[in-house]
Amino acid sequence: MPVKVCELGEFGLIDLLAGAVAESGGRASGQRVVLGIGDDAAAWKGEAHLELATTDTLVEGVHFTQDIGWYELGWKSLAANLSDIAAMGGVARYALVSLALPDHTEVDQVVDMYRGMARLAQEFEVAIVGGDTVSSPVVVINIAVMGSAVASQAILRRSAARSGDLVAVTGYLGSAAGGLEVLRRGLHLDYETGFFLRQAHFLPRPRLAEGQALVGRGVRAAIDISDGLVADLGQIAKASQVGARLWVDKVPLHPLLKQAFKEEALGLALSGGEDYELLFTAPEPVIAEVEGALSCPVTVVGDIIEGKAGQVELLDARGRSFPWQGRGWEHFAPA
Repeated sequence: MPVKVCELGEFGLIDLLAGAVAESGGRASGQRVVLGIGDDAAAWKGEAHLELATTDTLVEGVHFTQDIGWYELGWKSLAANLSDIAAMGGVARYALVSLALPDHTEVDQVVDMYRGMARLAQEFEVAIVGGDTVSSPVVVINIAVMGSAVASQAILRRSAARSGDLVAVTGYLGSAAGGLEVLRRGLHLDYETGFFLRQAHFLPRPRLAEGQALVGRGVRAAIDISDGLVADLGQIAKASQVGARLWVDKVPLHPLLKQAFKEEALGLALSGGEDYELLFTAPEPVIAEVEGALSCPVTVVGDIIEGKAGQVELLDARGRSFPWQGRGWEHFAPA
């Protein structure tokens, strides 16, 4: 019987397609390719720097619903792509935007979406230079962002974690997932808490400056937290052929998230996703330097160990195994 994508899962499908590309000679120009399929962005040798490119697709009913305003939808769509460049420690420069829209979509809605994109693009000096439009039963947004490394050859990558590294994150985790739960459940919170959580969900801020600072201080392994802390740490561990330990009592939770969700807050941070914070690994002296250099919070949440590639062990404050059955976001997730 034919194998269905839901039997492989998103990441199994990616691995299979990467193998098919390699077997068919799809890396014919590979002399210049530094990173291909499997990282936050592709990287290849340019004239003076490594060039970077990434792309993401957002589909109505899968990634967003009509709960989100069109301005916020534009902002968030571009932010997800800029976050991939941040995870490489790069500078974002150009964006291409392709839209699939139902015929009944109001023109003002589309303009509002582009205003959201343009506002974020302006902040990070990214030029929106083109794209495509087609008709569709639902809204589909595809964005491709091109950029480059800050230093001539230095980038962050998923495959550079080493045994003995500490694992650290920027900012707070779980707030974006908390904002989504506020909408799903129709929760009535005080103004400050509700506003904070909705902003975290609708208007995430990519950590481009922070990613560039990580590269400059010798960090080499990173990923952006889009699928959830546990899942994304697993991606680094898998790519680096190492294991990882996560100290759940160290996971940084914003006080307003804890106030709103109490015991649920940790689960939102572990598996919620879409925080677009940076998860990175480095030796302890490098982490200490990073902590002093960044203006945002930096929290050590675990370490890298020898072990089964991709395996993440969760530990409580006493060093005991922490039972956790949650999983991060994955398309075509196997049952």
